[in-house]
Amino acid sequence: MDTSFIGQLGLTEKNAGVSTGQLSFSSDSWIDSHSPVDGKYIGSVSQATKEQYEATIQKAQEAFKVWRKVPAPKRGEVVRQYGDALQANKDALGRLVSYEMGKSLQEGWGEVQEMIDICYFGVGLSRQLYGLSMHSERPNHRMYEQWHPVGIVGVISAFNFPVAVWSWNAMIAMVCGDVCIWKPSEKTPLCSIACQNILQKVLKDNDLPEGISCVINGDYKVGEWMTNDTRVPLVSATGSTRMGKIVSGTVASRLGKTILELGGNNAIIVTPNADLNIVILGACFGAVGTAGQRCTSTRRLIIHESVYEEVKTKLAKAYQQLNIGNPLDMNNHVGPLIDKMAVDNYLQSIQMVKEQGGKFIVEGGVLAGAGYESGCYVKPCIAEVENHYPIVQHETFAPILYLIKYKTIEEAIDLQNGVPQGLSSAIMTNNLREAELFLSTAGSDCGIANVNIGTSGAEIGGAFGGEKETGGGRESGSDAWKAYMRRQTNTINYSTELPLAQGIKFEI
Repeated sequence: MDTSFIGQLGLTEKNAGVSTGQLSFSSDSWIDSHSPVDGKYIGSVSQATKEQYEATIQKAQEAFKVWRKVPAPKRGEVVRQYGDALQANKDALGRLVSYEMGKSLQEGWGEVQEMIDICYFGVGLSRQLYGLSMHSERPNHRMYEQWHPVGIVGVISAFNFPVAVWSWNAMIAMVCGDVCIWKPSEKTPLCSIACQNILQKVLKDNDLPEGISCVINGDYKVGEWMTNDTRVPLVSATGSTRMGKIVSGTVASRLGKTILELGGNNAIIVTPNADLNIVILGACFGAVGTAGQRCTSTRRLIIHESVYEEVKTKLAKAYQQLNIGNPLDMNNHVGPLIDKMAVDNYLQSIQMVKEQGGKFIVEGGVLAGAGYESGCYVKPCIAEVENHYPIVQHETFAPILYLIKYKTIEEAIDLQNGVPQGLSSAIMTNNLREAELFLSTAGSDCGIANVNIGTSGAEIGGAFGGEKETGGGRESGSDAWKAYMRRQTNTINYSTELPLAQGIKFEI
């Protein structure tokens, strides 16, 4: 396999895993990265020491004092340049994402494109950090509000989107005048170094201080340092609900702020009025894309009893046409799971489905033989279940799709909402009343609700995030930028007197 893209991104066998921009640090402890595609060793990054973490925080603090004074449109220009640099490196970085994480090459390129898009979104945003003007109850007074950067933003990202989710946070935060410290997943550390190498050059070309963007590779201890650190007022964390509860509790205990993007248990409701061609395509990609390792992956298909058998038959037939193999080969639809631990979780989940009463209509299993030497390739599978099964209530990060039957649209919505998670949801229907009900206050309780598209994927222009055990945070577009800033209300008295609010009289 041609892996020249690794060198094109400035990566070597041994890479400094802690960087504060133009300065890098190494240590004697290393994180080795092996590709789930072929099991081969890609390279290593050094793990952070506490001393290196402290040095990075100090560099970030110094950089913030400079960066916050740069006019927002100028900050947007720097972010635009990063977008241009990503465009120039899209092929190589997309291949690295595919090779280190295991998603298809098209998805790898697509993830880098999301980074480019959020950069260009940030350019426009840099001229739209609007406050409000209010009328004062006191004569000759003016009131308004404005937004200021919060300081250091800590970003903890997951392996399944090793570059895009960081950029959703970092590019918006940078436009807002914040500086960022990134703790990437230990499972995809090289992607973080590649992103930092590209951004490092942009910062240097603009004669900007090191520390505006920092990366700190390491294990859970780095996350602990960050979440306990009062110098990091905002922590944005993507991962499991279990992890999110720890981060939320720790940061809240010091009255810090969090943006949490946690688990999903996403469903598509299929009504009798649905276009089944759209249903099969949306459900199939939603369930097997990224080998089921998206937080927005389709986990449940809630199908009306009148079309249940037809959908089941068509879906099973579509699954027989899936090509599973090397994700850098664009003829393949499904790549590997991230590692053998994920494979074990997949197998355990299949066993639990059977023990709890589920029936598989497309069987799962681990693939072996030529092309599957890494041991991380599995078969996407489909099971008929009941929504209340414990395993169905749980998010399994693997290509296991559950089919559930319903009678009325109200029942379908109750089933859709009847899980602890609340990220993404969809309804397939050409009936306006069904669609509007699904989007109403009596409908989906998720942060994302779609009509006639699947649950998987989201555009950067909208705020991304979910409710309930998904965490309630929002990233990316819309007004998600406000989470990275602090609101300030200002009152200006331009009179020669000092009238008090609410007509209070105070004489001295």
